[in-house]
This record gives sequence, structure tokens and C-alpha cells, in this order.
Amino acid sequence: MILDGIHRFWQEIVARPNGPMALRIYLQPLVAAFLAFRDAHWDATHLKPAYGWAVVSSAEHRRALLRDGWRSIGKVFIIAFVLDTLYQLIVLRGLHPLQGVFVATGLALVPYLLLRGPLNRLMQLRRKRHGPGMRGQQQGRRPPRAA
Repeated sequence: MILDGIHRFWQEIVARPNGPMALRIYLQPLVAAFLAFRDAHWDATHLKPAYGWAVVSSAEHRRALLRDGWRSIGKVFIIAFVLDTLYQLIVLRGLHPLQGVFVATGLALVPYLLLRGPLNRLMQLRRKRHGPGMRGQQQGRRPPRAA
């Protein structure tokens, strides 16, 4: 009985990219990645540590860090959950809230958490190599010559 439920759960999860509303399977992680990039850029500009590492290692700041992360990705998570609920009503003809949480986590939270810290580190490394005045170089301008 339990194995049948688990088997059905995974079959229904795997079928989502091929069913109606499949575009959300691709767009929601892209939105999460964009938000991770935006937040990583802010973190790098303000020389903050990698997000995931800071959440795990900084007990005194954990609550504030989680609140900040949720402020960024919470709307995408909720939209992913609502769209999956609509998918369930249309295709599965019922509600499976655990599947909705699972799908929303995979489409919104996982990409955000996997990308924000490493992007922050890459941006900080680039900043160290090229210095803070990268704007002129990005636009094709030469740095001023030394006198």
C-alpha cells in the first residue's frame, strides 16, 4: 500500500514536464536563478559570505538570513505551489499538497539555494582580479594610462 503510493507519487512528478503547463517547469527555475544572481550581486558588492554557508555557520544571523532569502524567493515558491495545484486539479483531478510542496521546492528553492552562494563567490573573485572599477572595461573603454 505505501509502496504503491510512493510509486504513484513519483510517476505523477515525472509526468509534469510532458503535461499541460509544462512551460512553468522551465520558467520558474530561470526566475529563481535570476533572483539568485541579483541577490548574489548584492552580497558580493557588500562583501557578504556565501549565502548557504552563512545560514549554516552563523547561528546568530540565521533567522535574518532566512528571512532575507524568503523575501526574495517566497513569491516564486508560492506561485510554483499555486500553479502546481492548478495542474493537479486539471490533470490529476484532485489535490496532492505534498506533491505541490515538493515541486515548488524543486522549481524555486533548490535553484536559488544552489546558485546564490557560488555566484557571490565568483563575483567577489572577479572583483578582486579586476578591481572595483570594472564598468569602464565592460563598456570597451581603456583604463587611463599611467603618467
